[in-house]
Amino acid sequence: QVQLVESGGGLVQAGGSLRLSCAASGSILRINAMGWYRQAPGKQRELVATSTSGGTTFYTDSVKGRFTISRDIAKNTVALQMNSLKPEDTAVYYCNADITTWARSRFEHWGQGAQVTVSS
Repeated sequence: QVQLVESGGGLVQAGGSLRLSCAASGSILRINAMGWYRQAPGKQRELVATSTSGGTTFYTDSVKGRFTISRDIAKNTVALQMNSLKPEDTAVYYCNADITTWARSRFEHWGQGAQVTVSS
């Protein structure tokens, strides 16, 4: 009974910017971490960035200095600001959240995915 809904993404030229947003709703007691993964055609899904409830952030090396993850803990949302985009950033981006529900169960949840395409 937890849902993650993503918005944003689209088509942009190399060097441009896009913003992804994700909102979690449902029977949420606590969001332990929220982040973003991506999957390019023919490749495995990879972690892009994550933010824990303690405020720790992680970025994969290829996006450091270009992407910024931000969370609004009160609103159960996370955003990914992507600047200086490169063609190799093209992928489907998935929101991910580690959530503890009011029933005290703890699972990972996924958004529906948002296509990001960067043209050269």
